[in-house]
Amino acid sequence: MDVRNRALDWIAGDPDPTTRDELRALVDAGNDSLLAERMAGPHRFGTAGIRGAVEAGDARMNRATIIRATAGLADSLAERFGSGLVVVGFDARLSSERFAQDTIGVLLAAGFTVRYFVEPTPTPIVAYAGKIYDAVATVIVTASHNPPKDNGYKVYDANAAQIVPPIDTHIADAIDRVGAANEVPRTEVDLHGPPEGAAAIGPELLEAYWADVAAERPVVHGAPVRIVTTPLHGVGGAPVVDVLGRGGHTDVHPVPEQFIPDGHFPTVSFPNPEEPGALDLATALASEIGADVVLANDPDVDRLAVSLPTADGWRNLTGNQIGVLLADHVLSHWDRPERPMVANSIVSSPMLFDVASAYGAHCEQTLTGFKWICNAALDLERDEGLRFAMGFEEAIGYSVGPVVRDKDGISAALVFADLVGAAKADGRTAWDLLADLATRHGLWVSAQYSVVRPGTEGAAEIAAAMARLATEQPGELVGKAVTGSLDYREGADSRPRWLTSTPLVALTIDGGRVLIRPSGTEPKLKIYVDLRAPFDAGGDFLDQEAARTEEAAEIAAAMGAWLGF
Repeated sequence: MDVRNRALDWIAGDPDPTTRDELRALVDAGNDSLLAERMAGPHRFGTAGIRGAVEAGDARMNRATIIRATAGLADSLAERFGSGLVVVGFDARLSSERFAQDTIGVLLAAGFTVRYFVEPTPTPIVAYAGKIYDAVATVIVTASHNPPKDNGYKVYDANAAQIVPPIDTHIADAIDRVGAANEVPRTEVDLHGPPEGAAAIGPELLEAYWADVAAERPVVHGAPVRIVTTPLHGVGGAPVVDVLGRGGHTDVHPVPEQFIPDGHFPTVSFPNPEEPGALDLATALASEIGADVVLANDPDVDRLAVSLPTADGWRNLTGNQIGVLLADHVLSHWDRPERPMVANSIVSSPMLFDVASAYGAHCEQTLTGFKWICNAALDLERDEGLRFAMGFEEAIGYSVGPVVRDKDGISAALVFADLVGAAKADGRTAWDLLADLATRHGLWVSAQYSVVRPGTEGAAEIAAAMARLATEQPGELVGKAVTGSLDYREGADSRPRWLTSTPLVALTIDGGRVLIRPSGTEPKLKIYVDLRAPFDAGGDFLDQEAARTEEAAEIAAAMGAWLGF
């Protein structure tokens, strides 16, 4: 069937007149190239759910996509559990509430009970609700820090952690069997007047969340901290200020232009706190008021970025630096009888092993994706009697304690404010704490190098590069000998399930390592370098860190050049 007829079939099955008209206009205009993009095939449901631009067509996010995805999810859940409760939440993106209504309506018509949030809500709070209400699944309509035009559909399993294989395939196969969206049974839903089988989640859930966060939070006595916060137009403004205040941090100054949720994200081109310029308004306010720290969340509040003052202005910490600071803070105040466990993803800093070892903690490494960190924690708590203390990814994702089985930028913001206050009480800063860690464990630095190769030709180049690494490695990189390699595409049977087969090759070099992997979501080859160097405790931390980071970046670029990029 040609693309026009496939588009006409899709239009006939779309329950939304807006997207029907949108795609019909492309058909009438004879725009076959754009039609081919829009009709490139349904989103394949993966461990992160589905995510993409909100437009008409089977390869885009729209009401038809959401309805079919939910119908498939319901069929999968019915096969696995028979029936049960599902929690549904959504962020502040322009289409999120409508998508959430469709999700609830399909689940109700399929015989499930639903508890849902009436207002846009942080992802970690929704994930926490799934745990508290013992839901068979939790659905969050969110695209996190993606561009404003995007939206997404994220699913948690009955254990309140993100789904992992083979559950993702089970759901995807069920979605593939769903017919046209307008044939899927669906109850019309008014969030402010729930139909039979549905109930709104009230403020008692937030009270329970705070009680659990407070119980896990290390007890420290710190000096007052002046804090600037920003949710980048997302849903974290009031919740983060509230939790900081409950934790005793009352000198908090949100960026006013970015405080109210706004799916247009008017002051940032890309609502990702990692992006250059995203924190400019926050650091300008911080300079104006003499703040001690900037705490920035992405729009769904599952991640945390931190900026600190230096003699030369404000500087953002890396995700690895935030992670090891949080780990050291939590482990140094550990007072529970169980042995603590920490974890990070394979592309995050190996320094976590050193920090854990110093406190007698167990350290685990997982595949990329917080779903693996949380599922590893659940398994090790059950099988070995450990207690999850914290986990992190270098892409500014952290979980402090087992309250939420995913990244949580709210509790991470609170604990980071605590450690800044504790340092300030001693006349020190978080930079001094990083210098302390470097003195004890060596100066660990990281660098990344990404090669973008779009299209089928680009995909073939990336595949060829990975194939070459299966049989050949460089002898040295910028004068550092390559002394070993491990191909994670092989040997999965000898590793735990959270380090299963994955397209990643690790090279050991003098003083560090190099990791090479294709991106799972973008047309990129990604190269990560971690180096450990001696640290001069009498010298300046920032100067030494900058020099070693530049060296790591040179190694990453050399690896790219060796691969032909």
